[in-house]
Amino acid sequence: MFAGEFGVGQVLWSMLWFFLFFMWIWLVFAIFGDIIRDKSLSGGKKALWTIFIIFLPFLGIFVYLIARGGSMAERQIQAAQTQEAQFREYVQDAASSADPASQLATLADLHDRGKLTDEEFAALKAKALAG
Repeated sequence: MFAGEFGVGQVLWSMLWFFLFFMWIWLVFAIFGDIIRDKSLSGGKKALWTIFIIFLPFLGIFVYLIARGGSMAERQIQAAQTQEAQFREYVQDAASSADPASQLATLADLHDRGKLTDEEFAALKAKALAG
């Protein structure tokens, strides 16, 4: 059959080409994603990079990586940090609004220790009861 005709070398060679093909696809998606997310590029420059990569894919990808590869990593790091900060804010907000009874106990403790004035305690108590 077909599988019996393949030798070990042919299988390894096929696997290498398969891996390289998917690496190429991943690289194309990563670069198009970077072009779209980059706020420093104008719409015209984004269109020119896209056209360049579509019509001359190998040259376009390599030129993009040489010209903008370093800032590509910086933009990914900044996006990850922004996403992490938003996630932390969401978790803190969800955790703080989850249990009004524990919020009231914390507020009462802070008020008793003199950390909150009567006005602050009343405002935060109303907020905890409303939320």
